[in-house]
Amino acid sequence: MPRKPKTIPGPSRLSVILARLTQEPRPHLPNLKSLRLTYAYRNDHFGARHFVKEELPRIRYANPTIDIHVDKKLKTKEETWKPEMVVELKNGTTHKLDLDGKWSTTIFSELMELSAGSWWQKYKKERAAEGQPAIPPPQKPKSGAAAVLP
Repeated sequence: MPRKPKTIPGPSRLSVILARLTQEPRPHLPNLKSLRLTYAYRNDHFGARHFVKEELPRIRYANPTIDIHVDKKLKTKEETWKPEMVVELKNGTTHKLDLDGKWSTTIFSELMELSAGSWWQKYKKERAAEGQPAIPPPQKPKSGAAAVLP
């Protein structure tokens, strides 16, 4: 018979992932048809890479029918091209967003402004009335002893 653990186990990995996918604001994008991102997969375009890692899974979870295409290209030090995101809306219009030098939260808010609709404006007003930012700043993961100790 196995021993009982002396400590209470923390949340499971799956519950942490699910909490991240469903955190507010939920990126429900009813006007969005497709997203196409192009960025360097190494050594540049940090905001775009963080957007793909942090926000794109949430967008996919909330909007499973959206066509998302991510193109990671090799970029040498001599090349000088900028990352971009092409947003196609359901009414047929397309918008190009320049992602160069932007944080992932800025990219997310620009995408929400383009395609979220009226609920996003209402959500921003509610958050402003509470004195909170519309998009909470990213949380830094704990490292070292802080990651282990409660």
